[in-house]
Amino acid sequence: MEQSTRRQRTRQRVSHAGELGWDDSLYEDGPGAPASGPDATSGAGGGANGDSGSGSGDAASCGGDGSGRARRGGPRRDGARPRDRRGKRRILRWASAVLAVLILGTAGAGYLYYRHLDGKLKKEDLTLGDKPMADHKANSAGQTPLNILLIGSDARDSKANQKLGGAKETFGGPPLADVQMLLHVSADRSNMSVVSMPRDTMLKMPKCTDPETGKVYPASTGNVQTNESLGRGGPGCTVATWYELTGITIDHFMMIDFAGVVSMADAIGGVPVCVQENVHSRNAEGKGSGLKLEKGENVIQGEQALQWLRTRYGFEDGSDLARTHAQHMYMNSMVRELRKGAKLTDPGKLMSLAEAATDALTVDKGLGGVKKLYDLAEELKQVPTNRITMATMPNVYGEGSESGRVFPKPGDAEQLFDMVRDDVPLDGKASKRKPPAESKDPAAAPAETGVLVRNGTGSDTQAPTPQRATAVAGLLAAEGYTKAVADVTPDATARTEVLFPSADLEGDAQAVAKSLGIPVSSAKKSTEVSGVTLVVGADWRTGDTYPKSAAKDEDKTPDTARALNGADDTECMEIQPGFTF
Repeated sequence: MEQSTRRQRTRQRVSHAGELGWDDSLYEDGPGAPASGPDATSGAGGGANGDSGSGSGDAASCGGDGSGRARRGGPRRDGARPRDRRGKRRILRWASAVLAVLILGTAGAGYLYYRHLDGKLKKEDLTLGDKPMADHKANSAGQTPLNILLIGSDARDSKANQKLGGAKETFGGPPLADVQMLLHVSADRSNMSVVSMPRDTMLKMPKCTDPETGKVYPASTGNVQTNESLGRGGPGCTVATWYELTGITIDHFMMIDFAGVVSMADAIGGVPVCVQENVHSRNAEGKGSGLKLEKGENVIQGEQALQWLRTRYGFEDGSDLARTHAQHMYMNSMVRELRKGAKLTDPGKLMSLAEAATDALTVDKGLGGVKKLYDLAEELKQVPTNRITMATMPNVYGEGSESGRVFPKPGDAEQLFDMVRDDVPLDGKASKRKPPAESKDPAAAPAETGVLVRNGTGSDTQAPTPQRATAVAGLLAAEGYTKAVADVTPDATARTEVLFPSADLEGDAQAVAKSLGIPVSSAKKSTEVSGVTLVVGADWRTGDTYPKSAAKDEDKTPDTARALNGADDTECMEIQPGFTF
């Protein structure tokens, strides 16, 4: 009975098999074969837990070994029971081999299925900004990191998406990038970092050009909520916005909408999550995702998984920051479930996941193929679960008209971005980065070194300290740098830096940093300056001495990033008062 049901489920998942060039007999019994009980006609997605497949006995869903012989994994037509489980294991191995052929598209029907999946992927330009991204820096072994921007769109442009939530007035409107996560895989593939930017983050948008209409969206003059980037030409503008803020080179993006989350969550199967109390994300005003769970561990999938990922009201303080933490908990749990192996040995479930993924995803053109997605998955599989770190961009709340919105936290946010740029593990383990070397170029005498000093103490939440460049130029003059002058050019930056345009000025820049007690690592080459330029950042707004608190350990993830390790299965979501039952 159960095996027949699985055959039916597999067949439903792999509709139009004949059109794809498959041997249809692999997915059902031959003409006239008797049904195996009343469950033989049940739909896909049955089972005690509402899962779309089963962990044990999965080989039966593949029918036979392709030779026309009786199936060894289940009852034979004459009713005889199998002699042992060896045949079943052989079928599983055979099914896995066939699946590999399908994914890799190397021959026959597998190639047709590969083309079928490939044609479902939607592809768009990687970046729509007008600033080319810098090349990666290779490590000593010649390896380079891999950065992928994950985007969750709230588009309500289809009946499936409209059914899953949102006010009717939003139907057909510009999509918003409500989930933004940068996935960084280290150059040596030993660790992975995921950095989320809350959707309420306020920042300046870069210039973007819509590749379909040619419409130009000029760079914003004021702060704009980050999720609006998607409506400025597509996901390529979200990529450009991240690059503008962080300076992190992004190799690919992957975007998914509401309906895609549900279909993939169903294909993956249940993911366990935990809540400290009963929770119902719905209040008297109707605010909330509708999520309703009992205290303790719950296994969620499908629409309930989407509700978890969208829940704000009901978690912690009811903010977007709480939602981000819940998303990290779900992703870590999902990775742990997938790596247990059971979900990845069921060929039917894998094909279901492949169908759901290719149907749900929009990717950049450089990633626009099933083979490339497969290769990417192989790269990600190399990272152990306990070397995956989820983090949130350190932030502060705005004031006045921007109350409730968040801004990158001066110092801490840049610290986190620096670590990702420099391929430093967020889990603090075995950083291979060497401290900056002293320049071999001798520094000129202080009195012979010209230095421009800029006031970069302003931020999105604070006005710059008046006359700060003049004050710090005076400190340099006291150290012998009599040619130091204040520059009126505004240059807001989170951390104090000493910039230099060419290698022959590196020693001079390092000497300037040392004279004021600024870390030597703050001396950086930049093509945007013509001489040694000291930019006094928001980390040094007042005082004559560079603050020790600003000279942070560059290999330590800021506490404000709320880092969560992928192997941590003890996290349980705190519930907001008023949303329990």
